Amino acid sequence: MPTINQLIRHGRKRPVERTKVPAMEACPQKRGVCTRV
Repeated sequence: MPTINQLIRHGRKRPVERTKVPAMEACPQKRGVCTRV
């Protein structure tokens, strides 16, 4: 547990949100959000 002073100085960093399917990010067809055909 960090001390109160450490929390004041550094603050809390939020964990980076990782996607479970990184390959789907670049491919809208597989994601199901393709707006035009």
